[in-house]
Amino acid sequence: MNSFTFHRATDIDDAVRNNTSHAGAAYIGGGTNLIDLMKENVMRPAHLVSVAKLPLAAIEVLPDGGLRLGAMATNADTAWNEEVKNRYPLLNQAILAGASPQLRNAATNGGNLMQRTRCLYFYDLATPCNKREPGTGCSAIGGFNRIHAILGASEHCIATHPSDMCVALAALAPTVRVSGPEGERSIAFNDFHRLPGDQPDKDNTLKPGELILSLDLPKKGFSKNFSYLKLRDRQSYAFALISVAAGLELDGNTITDARLALGGVAHKPWRDQAAEKLLIGQPATAETFARVAAKVVENAQGQGANDFKIELARRAIVRALKQAAEGSQKAADVFQNSNP
Repeated sequence: MNSFTFHRATDIDDAVRNNTSHAGAAYIGGGTNLIDLMKENVMRPAHLVSVAKLPLAAIEVLPDGGLRLGAMATNADTAWNEEVKNRYPLLNQAILAGASPQLRNAATNGGNLMQRTRCLYFYDLATPCNKREPGTGCSAIGGFNRIHAILGASEHCIATHPSDMCVALAALAPTVRVSGPEGERSIAFNDFHRLPGDQPDKDNTLKPGELILSLDLPKKGFSKNFSYLKLRDRQSYAFALISVAAGLELDGNTITDARLALGGVAHKPWRDQAAEKLLIGQPATAETFARVAAKVVENAQGQGANDFKIELARRAIVRALKQAAEGSQKAADVFQNSNP
């Protein structure tokens, strides 16, 4: 780990000001990802600005009926919040499917959005990685790529976003409130994370010095017909090979609104709004779900070792939509032993 200077921010303006006045600065909250990256010398910030004591941990109902999740609220506090459990159970289930209780007690909502990929080559300083060192190449292309992207990848990077929470958020479509040198602004969640393109080192659309303040959920939470399905190699403490967040609104057996997002498939949480439109007005049947799943993966491309993920994604979409339609989601984790 490199040496660094440290500042504990006293308020939001102090945090932004201190961050922007130091070259190579980074914000730190729970530190559950950043500290690991620093230990491995993957990230080497010269200055850390702690936001751990800022008043950003509240979870509160908004005047429009939505819910504001403070950036410094822990994943555990968010998952077990009564408003989240009752109105946004999809988010509750996704959070509890991730990491471990110890990590959820420390990890923050803002930090969850800022997670970096768990690509083996990103962590291995002995191998080329465009995300870690732009222009050096992508070792996963033609390498060991079993966990890598099948959608939205580029010739420069095929890494995936690791978060469970963010897959549910992609389906729920909150806005991300941030503050920076130019003041406050809001970012639609779908616009927060980036696909790799020719800049795979850039994970999101934050401007220099911007700090996440909150996630503002809309009123609609799909609290009755939802499913978070996570398929992985072992039942706990493992990243998703494929995950699916599905939310439906039904009038009898007819779908009147739908949300569908996938994890483990792309550089960002993958929300397919075109597929959502195909669901609306259709009967909630296996045939409908199969057509939509086929549409989602029609442009998927494997890299050899991860070819199996295309069919796995198709089946997972059908299963998640079926569970959502039945209102049968019961547990935070759904396990499938996948070892092609």
